[in-house]
Amino acid sequence: MDGLQAIIESIDVHDFSQRGLDLIPLHRKRMPYVVEGYQLPGPDLKPTALLTKGVEIRTPVCNSIEECVNAFVTLYGRMQQSLSEHGYRSAILSFHPIEDHFEGPQNKRRYDHWQWAMEAMTTYGPDINVSVPPEVAAQLDLHELHGKVNYYAPALTALTVASPLYRGDLWRIRGTVGKSVRTYHGSTIAPAISIHPKENLRLEFKPLEMTPYRVDYHGYFLLWLALILDERLLGRATEQTRIYDVGQVARFGLHAEGARERAHEVLSKAPSALGYWGFDCQALDHFHTRLETGRVPADEIIDLFEPEQSIPNVLRDLLELR
Repeated sequence: MDGLQAIIESIDVHDFSQRGLDLIPLHRKRMPYVVEGYQLPGPDLKPTALLTKGVEIRTPVCNSIEECVNAFVTLYGRMQQSLSEHGYRSAILSFHPIEDHFEGPQNKRRYDHWQWAMEAMTTYGPDINVSVPPEVAAQLDLHELHGKVNYYAPALTALTVASPLYRGDLWRIRGTVGKSVRTYHGSTIAPAISIHPKENLRLEFKPLEMTPYRVDYHGYFLLWLALILDERLLGRATEQTRIYDVGQVARFGLHAEGARERAHEVLSKAPSALGYWGFDCQALDHFHTRLETGRVPADEIIDLFEPEQSIPNVLRDLLELR
């Protein structure tokens, strides 16, 4: 980790606020970047070293979606420039294209947390965080929100699936190429949302996949806000149903049972629900196109990989935000 950490910590971020950013163990400074990986534990489970898996960009607290996405793009560009000066490049991935398994010594007191720490070593994904005005937060029924997420999140994830590579080849399951090994691996263990009551009720949405399209990140915020704010979205489901639906989405994308109908419901209602709060929903047009064609980002990766069966070719296409 030391070499990568030194590169990352040398990036100039003096013009970025540190608001909302914690100092992550083994880092020496608080900043919008975190070298992520598996923390090797000491006798008291305190981390003593890190096996690196990648770099997370943490945007500071922002007042608008546009400000947040612009910050992310700037931070990504500076990171890529710094890495390139040392002979490295960063690719935008949702699942490791070669490695599929990791094991390490128990580094969490809870067994399930340890299992997820190992599973997460091969997966990557954006965490979409929002807070709502206090008067909205006071009326928010978190039980209902969980039910709503369980019902609609698999369909929204289907719009973004982007990890069809597995062990250096395409991910094949039951005779067909799957759309997202990341979503498949995480379906039974990864939470869809995380609620942070002590941080202005920070609401974190986790199932969507990485993308090289900056407009998608704008759209991700709009989708999450639509789930939170639109009271006309009446679908509800249990955790068990969500796990089943996510597994189907991982295999079939928008062709999974019910995915297109549920995604259409959210997308069609979002402009009026979010327009009330002053949000511009133009960024959702990208998702409307995917809904109409059934073609998701995984299909682009499959088309890129198939002619030459080359992982490096795919990675080169996933270096830049566009």
